[in-house]
Amino acid sequence: MQFAISEDFLDKIIGLIEREDRAELTIILQDLHFADIAEIIDELNLEQAVFLVKLLDSEKTSEALMELDEDQRDRVLNALSPKEIAGELGEMDTDDAADILNDLPDDVAQEVINQMEDEQHIEDIVDLLRYDENSAGGLMAKELVKVNENWTVTGCVSEMRAQAENVTRVHSIYVVDNGNKLKGRLSLKDLLTSSESTPIKEVYIPKVDKVNVNTTGEEVARIMRKYDLEAIPVVDELDRLVGRITIDDIVDFITEEAEKDYQLASGISQDVEANDSIWDLTKARLPWLVLGLVGGIGAAAIMGRFEHMIAEHAILFLFTPLIAAMAGNVGVQSSAIIVQGIANDDLKGSIGNRLLKEVLLAMLNGFILAILLFAYTFITEGGILTASAISVSLFAVIIVAGLIGTFVPLFLHKRGIDPALATGPFITTSNDIFGILIYFMIAKTIIGI
Repeated sequence: MQFAISEDFLDKIIGLIEREDRAELTIILQDLHFADIAEIIDELNLEQAVFLVKLLDSEKTSEALMELDEDQRDRVLNALSPKEIAGELGEMDTDDAADILNDLPDDVAQEVINQMEDEQHIEDIVDLLRYDENSAGGLMAKELVKVNENWTVTGCVSEMRAQAENVTRVHSIYVVDNGNKLKGRLSLKDLLTSSESTPIKEVYIPKVDKVNVNTTGEEVARIMRKYDLEAIPVVDELDRLVGRITIDDIVDFITEEAEKDYQLASGISQDVEANDSIWDLTKARLPWLVLGLVGGIGAAAIMGRFEHMIAEHAILFLFTPLIAAMAGNVGVQSSAIIVQGIANDDLKGSIGNRLLKEVLLAMLNGFILAILLFAYTFITEGGILTASAISVSLFAVIIVAGLIGTFVPLFLHKRGIDPALATGPFITTSNDIFGILIYFMIAKTIIGI
């Protein structure tokens, strides 16, 4: 049965913390999953959270720390001494420990490293710090099980037992040569059904999916999704096995990237949380609000140039919000499809083919919507020229908006910029301006003012 924190349970925990009843707290929490511990800590104030982290053994709290809300984790770590942080990191997988050290000030991180006792663990963590956090090297963990192709089954089993003590979950057994170059993977079934004297090189599977340390996180995610992998080995430039990436790490990466893309699409330029300071939230939102303001001023300036036409045909002014909204909506739809295709690596063919397809789609949608708008305008307002001007403008605006929504994310992607930027206020504002300009230009031409 899934654990759920009730208000009464949380009040009981807080009461025990305030009374510093360590024995009762330990009994209550000792059988809880680390994710449940993290959920409890997230509900506590800083002093209570620190008390709980110091109370429980590092093996449990180290896992719980990685599940905490990032801001809460930072506050808890800042309240711990370098020696206490070192104790937590000593129980973490190397990739998680490296992430923690990355978030600490340089002087504190160095002091934490100095307080750690396991030299091999320290060496592995420091090695991970040199990789970009969004690359395979930055996502991988050093903990894995590997065997030499020249070992026998008996020697292999003995070595695996020793290595498995430092690995939380054994997803795969990797086979290397004397130079630590990845040769393949070992099936547990083949290992169990082979005689004790059989060399590993006779039973291992030479085909293995792998990634380089410099492979992007997005590409790692795509490969693991395509081949339904629970883990994937990571090799260096010399094809030497240096780590592995597990499915839980890549899910965390995908979640973080999705949150960043959602914020970009919503017009938030930095990674912020709801409980961040007003100043941090302002810095994240204000640039795109300024862009929207500039776009609004631009649209107003365009309308000002057609002021005399609006004065004579007020009906044109009434349909301005509709044209701008349709331009923005079509642009966002087109860009969202392209961004999704880029993320899933599903886009096929050249940019020219993609733009042609979008033009045909926009023409079909635009034609249907223009006919509906023409009928409505002609019936309610009368005047075939006015109805034609408005409906033809809508048709043209939809085509242009579709092209912009398709081209911009593709262009940004080619330039190494996150294409999610194209699904937010940037694309909406640009399409609003172009839409209004096209609207009044076509209306002026058809009505003949």
